[in-house]
Amino acid sequence: MTGEAARVRQMWHLLEPLHAVLYYAPEAFGEAAALGYDTEERWASYFAWRAAPLGAAGADEVVRTFHSFAPAAVARYVPASWATAPLQAVLAARLRAVDRSYRALFGDRRVEGAGFAEAAALARRAAESTTPGVPGALGPANSALPWPDAPHLALWHAATVLREHRGDGHIAALQAAGLDPVESLVSFAAVGAARPEVFASRGWGEQEWGEARRRLQERGLLAADGTATEAGRELRAKVELRTDEEAAAPWRALGEEGRVRLAELLGEPWSETIGSGMLPGENTLGIGKV
Repeated sequence: MTGEAARVRQMWHLLEPLHAVLYYAPEAFGEAAALGYDTEERWASYFAWRAAPLGAAGADEVVRTFHSFAPAAVARYVPASWATAPLQAVLAARLRAVDRSYRALFGDRRVEGAGFAEAAALARRAAESTTPGVPGALGPANSALPWPDAPHLALWHAATVLREHRGDGHIAALQAAGLDPVESLVSFAAVGAARPEVFASRGWGEQEWGEARRRLQERGLLAADGTATEAGRELRAKVELRTDEEAAAPWRALGEEGRVRLAELLGEPWSETIGSGMLPGENTLGIGKV
């Protein structure tokens, strides 16, 4: 991994938990329940929260932009999500959910303090430097939303723009490597990003998973035991490197001094978010593994 790639990946690792509270915080589930979403499981609110910037998207659009989910898993929630609550109400509730979650995690004085304001300003500069991307993708869709006034909400919005921009580049890298959605997950599990059962949340059945394994074995990317061959590891390393390259422009624009300062400011909130136990220790993104 190049020095720049390592720095870009570090910023992803620091920002991702600050974005992800929306999908796991009790306060977020409270806001989702108030809108009428079933919160017995997290998926109804997850699809509503994450897809809302796309507009009243249909299942096909969400399958394409989210990439890793089985079409049947998406169809359980989309487009039904938009009949549960109006789109603008979902977008407004996202920010209320983050406001409540951040205040519960960090306290009112912290989120209203100088550190969060400085971090928000730096993160916004980086986020506003993202390339336009593919129309209809999640990065541009989030970039097009109005910036929140409150610094802690602007920080969350910047983290969201940056992570979805990275995600769009990751999808492009997977497609360039000839990996379809389920093959992407199988090959990722094969290099130890997470156990295969962690990826069951994406909705692919045993037959679909098995067929993807066979296709990857035929390409010489998987061994008989399901672990990656040397060629498989090399391909995944190339995917991750290209993802970092696609995500590098905002950090180049911010400059090394700004990036280092933002990393310093994010260290404590990152540690507190991880230490809260709110987020799963093992995840489908490979955080901490790649």
